[in-house]
Amino acid sequence: MIHHNQYGQPIGFALPDWQPATFPPAVILTGRFCHLAPLQLSHAPALFAAFSLAADDRDWTWLGASQPQSLAEMTDWIANKIGDSGLVSYAVIDQVKQQAVGAVCFANIEMQNGAIEIGHVTWSPLMQRNVLGSEAIYLLLQQAFALGYRRVAWRCDSLNLASRRAAERIGFTFEGCFRQAMTRKQRNRDTDWLSIIDSEWPAIQQALREWLAAENMDQHGRETQKLRSFFPAD
Repeated sequence: MIHHNQYGQPIGFALPDWQPATFPPAVILTGRFCHLAPLQLSHAPALFAAFSLAADDRDWTWLGASQPQSLAEMTDWIANKIGDSGLVSYAVIDQVKQQAVGAVCFANIEMQNGAIEIGHVTWSPLMQRNVLGSEAIYLLLQQAFALGYRRVAWRCDSLNLASRRAAERIGFTFEGCFRQAMTRKQRNRDTDWLSIIDSEWPAIQQALREWLAAENMDQHGRETQKLRSFFPAD
């Protein structure tokens, strides 16, 4: 439905009760298979060990940083995230192993507009092809919408198809491509933007909650039905 002002001009729908969202507090977010803890320098040894399990550095191709090659570099990588006031950084902690296996951040936090981004997604091999990554994003989405955000964004290199597909699988909608948006590692980067907005969240939340529930997912993270089966048919 298109709304109009007194001049007959089309305008956005009214938000008479809108209040700015809350800045994300540094608290633990707990799920069945993982929890998110505020990123700390003490996570460096576990993260360095987890990332070092990869046979090569291909998982870092589209990231801004290069894979840390020493514990000192890992510590610096963490320190840069902690020191960036524009980020709220988390370590992903495996509930069984009780060790850090990845990192992720809230970024581009716009409280006045109710917009926030999930970014700096850096999964180790211990998070790949299992439930941990999806649950970590679910925990962030829950937190963002509970804090009053209207929009949660995801952006990735347009050539990073795995990242875009991971976001779409969880329920993000592709919005478009910003051409030549960035330079990264002496290369051009076109950026794909995706989002979930507050009106979409209840259905997405229900689908993710049912998929992660014990009735569908056993204690080892083995699913009975795939996530897509919990979303309404198009």
